[in-house]
Amino acid sequence: MELRPILSTLRRHKTAAALIVLEIAFSCAIICNALFLINGRLERMDRPSGTDEDSLVRIQIIGVGTDDNAAAMTTSDLAVLRALPGVESASVVNQVPFGNSSWNSGINLSPDQTHSTLNATTYLGDIKLLETLGLDLVQGRAFRPDEMIAWEVIDAPNSEANMPVAIVSTEVAERLWPGENALGKVFYSWDDEGTRVVGIVDKLARPNEGGGSNAYYLSVVYPIDVPYNLGGNYLLRTAPERRAEVLEAATAALQRNGPNRIVLEQNTLEELRGEYYRQDRAMSWMLVLVSVLLLVVTALGIVGLASFWVQQRTKQIGVRRALGATRGQILRYFQTENFILATAGIVIGMLLAFGLNQVMMSKAELPRLPAIYLPVGALVLWLLGQVSVLGPARRAAAVPPAVATRSV
Repeated sequence: MELRPILSTLRRHKTAAALIVLEIAFSCAIICNALFLINGRLERMDRPSGTDEDSLVRIQIIGVGTDDNAAAMTTSDLAVLRALPGVESASVVNQVPFGNSSWNSGINLSPDQTHSTLNATTYLGDIKLLETLGLDLVQGRAFRPDEMIAWEVIDAPNSEANMPVAIVSTEVAERLWPGENALGKVFYSWDDEGTRVVGIVDKLARPNEGGGSNAYYLSVVYPIDVPYNLGGNYLLRTAPERRAEVLEAATAALQRNGPNRIVLEQNTLEELRGEYYRQDRAMSWMLVLVSVLLLVVTALGIVGLASFWVQQRTKQIGVRRALGATRGQILRYFQTENFILATAGIVIGMLLAFGLNQVMMSKAELPRLPAIYLPVGALVLWLLGQVSVLGPARRAAAVPPAVATRSV
């Protein structure tokens, strides 16, 4: 099919053609960036925590007033919880993944550093914490009983207790000693005597977004027996199908064991994850809705313009049919015309997409738009254009030559 008649027709309808081109251009720019943002949110929500999330439940409890026997009460609580049917392991910890708490400390490679090498979240837990969380210990070992330190010793006035050992995530190990075996290495965080790495876990997510996505797995576990009133997080591991049963029984057991306490929350780690990413899900659905509405508006614009042009060109179509043009040729004429308009809009839209991304990079600190989203957006709009113009084009192809030639 020759393009000259199509281009000649478009030149005679410059305003209408320009409006469709601009509509497609803006749609392309917005949709490319929307797809990028949606994919980023989905990848963020899909990040593993490194824990056995499907098997974990959390009960957060606080005491009423000051509890001078918190450590003894915690020991009693753990004994009761571990004896419950269905409980495979139980621990108390200062914070939990997706809990939005903020226990962090700077980590140095020498005691005289003025600026920390990195900042990591700190998990303080008993000897069963790794087992309860279901962490994947890729190197080294878990804590030994003789390495555990009571929180009261650490927190005592003028305490000189040091933190001799720790377990770190692979991300911490690689950031501190890139390309080296971190096992047995020493870092400085809590004191000037240094802390030796005795174990490395594959992944352990921090409870919040402190430091951004690049700091998500910067976590350190210290061997500290914490009382229940330091965060109040009791973690229990059970079979996934027994989580509701264990959660109910454990909550009742804790209330019986210490009636002068209040249960703040009781939930599965899966529920904590859902709440943690609630805003990300809402943002993703909003972007999907905006993209769909934009595509619908664009499609309606293409249908409206194509229908108008079919009506305006009825006599021209009839003449072509009378001269031997087939229905297929008429159909391809309008599809080609739409493809030209869509292509012009997509080219402009790609430039706008990069411009919009530059604005978001500077204002919202978003990453650069990968080039792969441009052909994806272009393909979506090309297909949309062809589907949208198909109805008017079929109506044009169905016009009988005799009726068309009698049209005024």
